[in-house]
Order: sequence, then structure tokens, then C-alpha cells
Amino acid sequence: MSEETKKTAEAPEQDPAAEAGGPAEQPAPEAAPEQPAEPQSEAKKKDGWFNKKNREAEAMKAKLDAAEKAADKAKDQLLRLAAEYDNYRKRSTREADQKFNDGVSYAVGQIIPILDTLDMAANAPCTDDNYKKGVVMTLEKADKAFQTLHVEEIEVLGKPFDPNFMNAVQQVPAQEGQESGTVVTVYQKGYKLGDKIVRHATVVVAE
Repeated sequence: MSEETKKTAEAPEQDPAAEAGGPAEQPAPEAAPEQPAEPQSEAKKKDGWFNKKNREAEAMKAKLDAAEKAADKAKDQLLRLAAEYDNYRKRSTREADQKFNDGVSYAVGQIIPILDTLDMAANAPCTDDNYKKGVVMTLEKADKAFQTLHVEEIEVLGKPFDPNFMNAVQQVPAQEGQESGTVVTVYQKGYKLGDKIVRHATVVVAE
């Protein structure tokens, strides 16, 4: 084989594009390496953590709901207790006032006959002015004491007969200008303590 034939055989083949003056073919870019898949155990751990937090949140919400119900129940019980105590206090006050009034009424009932006697003495003819003055002063002091105790004389003279406040012991013919059923004479004064009658007035009524 000749020397020229050997050179030709050994010469490398030329890229047709290179011979035409075009750019040389660039090698294809390598594909990005795939991210390794998350291990299955890590995903399970995350799911388990979220589930645990959800359970804890639900348990906390249940506790809050129970606490709110307990607070509402306690509030309702306190309101009921306060109302019952207020009713008890008012009832006790009324009972105490009633007992006090009963005691005053009993004491006044024992004193009234004494005042009746003093009243007759004050209205009877008497030549001893000092004696009569003393009787009148005693009646005035008794009247002030009755005012302090809220005991009032029942005004009946000249008024229509009322069985709630009066006891009629006699009826007399009506005089000129008197209406039938009108009180014309008072034998005994009547007294009351508030709405409670201590003693009914004893009266004479016109027919």
C-alpha cells in the first residue's frame, strides 16, 4: 500500500455540517437528577403529628364547652340562691314587723282602758284645777306616745256607720239634719295601728 493511501485511511471522518461551515452539534443537556422520594416513614410521622394535634384541639374544645356549661349552671344556681335569700329576707322582715306590731297592739290594748278612765275624769266637772290639769297633761303625753307608736284614734263621730271600724250598741231617732246610719255618739274611742284594728269604736247610730 502506498504512503498516500495510508494517510487517507487514517484521517478522521469530517462532520458534513462542519465542512459546510455550520456550528458544531452541541451535546444534549443532562437531565436534572430526580429528587429522592420522601421516605414513607416520614410522611406517616407528619400525618400522625397532625392527627395528634387535631385530637388535642378537639379535646380542648370539649373541655371548654364543659367548663362553659358548668359556669352557666353555677351562675343559674347563684341567681336562684340570691333570689331565695332576697325572698327570705323580705319574709323575715315582714314577720318581724308583724310581731312588733302585734306586741304594740297588745300593749296599747292594755293601756286604752286606763286612758278611757282618764278621759272621763278630764271631762267630769271638777273644782280642783290642778287635778284636772294633771289629768289633761297625762292624756296629752299618752297621745304623743301613741303617735310615736303610729297608733291612731279612729275618727267616727258624724260619719256613716262602718262595721269594719265600729260597734253599734244603740240606735236613736235621727235628729233634724242627721242622716240615717250616721254616728251621733261615741261611747268608747276606737284605735288602729296601721291597718290593724286595736279596738273598734263603740257608737250610737241614728235610725
